Order: sequence, then structure tokens, then C-alpha cells
Amino acid sequence: MGFREDFLWGGATAANQCEGGYNEGGRGLANVDLAPVGKDRFPVITGEMKMFDFDDEHFYPAKEAIDMYHHYKEDIALFGEMGFKTYRLSIAWSRIFPLGDETEPNEDGLQFYEDLFKECHKHGIEPLVTITHFDCPMHLVEKYGAWRSREMVGFYENLCRAIFTRYKGLVKYWLTFNEINMILHAPFMGAGLYFEEGEDQEKVKYQAAHHELLASAVATKIAHEVDPENQVGCMLAAGTNYAYTCKPEDVWAARKADRENFFFIDVQSRGEYPAYALKELARKGIELPIEDGDLELLKEHTVDFISFSYYSSRVQSTDPKINEQTAGNIFASVKNPYLEASEWGWQIDPLGLRVTMNDLYDRYQKPLFIVENGLGAVDTPDENGYVVDDYRIEYLAAHIQAMKDAVELDGVDLLGYTTWGCIDLVSAGTGEMKKRYGFIYVDRDNEGNGTLKRSKKKSFDWYKQVIATNGEDLSN
Repeated sequence: MGFREDFLWGGATAANQCEGGYNEGGRGLANVDLAPVGKDRFPVITGEMKMFDFDDEHFYPAKEAIDMYHHYKEDIALFGEMGFKTYRLSIAWSRIFPLGDETEPNEDGLQFYEDLFKECHKHGIEPLVTITHFDCPMHLVEKYGAWRSREMVGFYENLCRAIFTRYKGLVKYWLTFNEINMILHAPFMGAGLYFEEGEDQEKVKYQAAHHELLASAVATKIAHEVDPENQVGCMLAAGTNYAYTCKPEDVWAARKADRENFFFIDVQSRGEYPAYALKELARKGIELPIEDGDLELLKEHTVDFISFSYYSSRVQSTDPKINEQTAGNIFASVKNPYLEASEWGWQIDPLGLRVTMNDLYDRYQKPLFIVENGLGAVDTPDENGYVVDDYRIEYLAAHIQAMKDAVELDGVDLLGYTTWGCIDLVSAGTGEMKKRYGFIYVDRDNEGNGTLKRSKKKSFDWYKQVIATNGEDLSN
């Protein structure tokens, strides 16, 4: 029993949260560069506040992040020392096509990732590559309105052709869009969408979603044509919604909240728009910009596996008096009185991971891949940079056990598990460095101060032991 012999243990990062080097190697400006730390971050990432360039009043952590652009060999060596079987990373679109609408890719950008992937293989690590982890070149935002425009599908196709061709034999696991449902919750960060005054935001979001879903199908088609060995997955920000009570209205509210997220994966995995979504959109007066051939494309090029992030479950109530919300998460929900929470207010629910896995596997009957899970916490290093992070070990052990139960007891087909932020990086939600997830401590603070020195935490050796025993030894 237990996990499959070829189970893909590893860790995950995103280019915009770790790479830095925002203006090196011919890289262009992207939406993800322009999310500042502080009170304006949320208005910017939700498309309510226009920020199309840097200013002197804000600090932009993605410009340097943890400078993995210059440290990747050192970092991948540490991942190799832990025994990673896979490393999930993302490609910065504006490294490959700095403006986004060029006909020819930027050779410096292509070479950077080729070198990085070869470094992974040197350490026996299989790259798992997210094509778009929220990135959108700012030129495409300003000239075309980002994913509002159908022209984006063609630009994304050019990106896919360039990378699938160049990295054939180096990468075989691909994800099309990171947390594709985030377009509904953080549309500027998730898809480069900024809203003009009076614009119908819901309509724009679903119009953009249709274009992203088309692009995902195009990517899947090309990936399989270029190399039949390629495996392509979709990616969902997951977490099952619980009803606050057994009141039928609460149960229905939870079902509707789940469906809002399943909507995208229903299309990517089943190949068609679900009836409930079409009815809901019609009630809202939203007409999807479907053209001839779109539905056939979606139907014929579905994904090979379902990947997802899981940090917490959520709760829905229809009682206006039940209004205490969880803190710190773009997906706020009613607070669950039965769960403890992290320092950022994210409620900790290992069993919720098993519930979520079963929901997804029952629904799609395709292999799953957990590509983000972890605990954001304040770490206090000693003079050598060593952190005793038993709280992180406890969190991860409980979630791995729940994941194991889903596999062993429930029969869920699971390809692998990559913890989020295996090395400390910039938080997507808050832009902070002090919200740390990693097994590796990076000396950098919220204001960008620090030496960037890497050092191992206690969890480093613990995760090494977990991988070496294929998840059998979770003891601290």
C-alpha cells in the first residue's frame, strides 16, 4: 500500500515570487512585478487600483525577490540534497517574449530556463513547469486589455510552441494556468485585468476566463503533438466548502461556492461548459464569446491530470448574524469554530485535504497532483540562520497523513506532492517575506534588506527523511 514507487515528492515556487532579475536577460515588465507591499497591494491585485508602472512611493518585492535568477544552482543543489524527485517552478512569460506579441522569442530567456532544467536533471529532479503562474506581459495588458482580448490566445500559443519545442526531453510535466479560478478573486494579479469605471466586472472576468480556457486547450493540443510523452495538467485553488449548519440553505450555499471553482476544471477536464454554469451566466446576462470551433477545441483537448493547491477548507452560511470571517486569505470565508488558524488566519484542516482529494477524484476520475500545500509562519533564526520550525513539521506531517489516507483507504490516484515555497519567497497574498513557508531560510525582510544567505531549517532534514521513506516516516 502507501504511495506509488514513482511518487513525485518535491517543492514548488513561482517565478514572480522568487526569481527577481526583473530587468535582466532581456526580460520585460509584467503585471506580477507591479504588486506592492502594503495597503495598496489588495486594490492593485484585484484590478481596482491602476498601477501600470513602478513609482517611488511603494516597495515592489518581486523586482529582486530572493534573487533565484542568480542563485538557482545553489538552490537546486539544496533541493537535490533533500531528495526532491520533482521541482515545480514557473516560466516568466516576459523572459521569453518581453512584450508578449513578438514573433520570435528572446534567446537569453530560453537559455536561462534550459540551463535551470539541466541543473535539475543533474540532481535527479524532474521539472514540473507552470506555463503561466499569473504572469502577463504589461505590454499585453496596456495594448490588448490582457485576457479580455481573444488575441491573447495566439500570443499564449506562441509562448507554448517556443517552450515545448525548446524543452522537449527536458520537461514532460506541464501546468497551463496556475490557480485559474483566481481570475475571479484577484483578476489583475491572476490575469492582468484592470477595470475601468462602470465596466461590468463579472462579464469581463468570464470573457477572459473563456479565452484562458481556450488557451489551455491549445497548449494541451500542442504539448501532445510536440512530444507524446508530455503530461499536461490544469491547476485549481482548491479547498472544499463546508455548510456552517445542516440547514439546507447552508448546504446549498456550500455547493454553489464549490461549483464556482469547479467551473474551470469542469471545462479543462471534461471538455465542456457545465449546465449549471451556463444557466448562472444566462441569469447574469453574461454571454461567453464562443466562436466556431471553440467548443470542439475544448472537447478534444482535455488535460491529463488535475493539480491543485490546498491550504484550508472554507465555510458557507446564509445566516447574516454568522459573519466572522477568516483573515489573511484572498478566499475569505466564514470562520470554522472547530479549527485552529495560522498566524495569518488561515484555518488548519488536514482532514479537509482528504475531503478535497475525494471530491476532485470522484468528480473527474483523473490522477491528482497536489502542487501547493504549506504553512506560512514567522520564523526566528539563530545566529547561524537555523530555525527550529516544529510547527511547520507538525502541519505538513498531518497533511501528508491525510493525503496518505486518501490514497490508501479511499483509492485516490495521486501522482505527487510539492510543498509550497520550499525555499522562503515573497508571499503572493501579502507581498511579505516574513510569511515564510520554506525548508530553507533566506535572509531577507519585508523591506528588501538582508544578505540573501540560504540556511537549512529543522524541517529540511525532516522532509529529507519523509522523501527517503516514501512518506512512511513522518516522525519529528
